[in-house]
Amino acid sequence: MKTVIFACVHNAGRSQMAAAFFNALADPRKARGVSAGTQPGERVHPEVQAAMSEIGIDLSGAKPQRLTDELAQGAHWLITMGCGEACPHVPGLKRDDWPLEDPKGKPVERVRQIRDEVRSRVSAFLAREGWLG
Repeated sequence: MKTVIFACVHNAGRSQMAAAFFNALADPRKARGVSAGTQPGERVHPEVQAAMSEIGIDLSGAKPQRLTDELAQGAHWLITMGCGEACPHVPGLKRDDWPLEDPKGKPVERVRQIRDEVRSRVSAFLAREGWLG
């Protein structure tokens, strides 16, 4: 089982969407996704919850969590989305950066575009790794 961490600053938008798409699309016997942030917020952004709810993914129970060295130790991949150098460097961990706009406070149309870009990147990543469900 491979673990992929999706990390952004507040763990309240992009990384939550990415982990939710990852777990919905991945073969659960091969891989799982988790999300975390360098400075976790109180809750997932309401506009993100709404955009994900439109497509049948419920993030109402999702809680932002801190990206710790311990969490990163068990992972195989770290995909960052705006946390840059604040994300820990873990030897042996494969790493990629997805420069995605923060959806916080954006109009619903823009949040949908960001959501769809996240889904597209997650799908391509899963296909490349051979982990699609």
